[in-house]
Amino acid sequence: MTVGGESVTPTGAFDRLGVRPEQADLTVVQFSTAFCGPCRATRARLRQLEATRPGLAVVQVDAESHLDAVRELDVRLTPTLFYLDREGRLIGRGSGAPRPDELTALVDAHVGTRA
Repeated sequence: MTVGGESVTPTGAFDRLGVRPEQADLTVVQFSTAFCGPCRATRARLRQLEATRPGLAVVQVDAESHLDAVRELDVRLTPTLFYLDREGRLIGRGSGAPRPDELTALVDAHVGTRA
């Protein structure tokens, strides 16, 4: 997982996918495929986090249905996650299933939790 140091955000691909980072403190865009077990586990963890972190938005993208975005964003493995701040800047990216504790820590570094 890479966090920080990203300077260029390919906003065109995210715009076409309907991603609206200005609506959350942190937006996580997950590229998945239908038969990907790690994708399902990551999706479930993100749902749990989204339910308890008011500043988190999660966008799920079926990689097979959005091949133009896959190519533009150089998605080579699923799941691939992109982390965008409120201004739409790419603040991190990860390929493969993140460890649940790493994902939680990254989200908590950017958004608050509900009591």
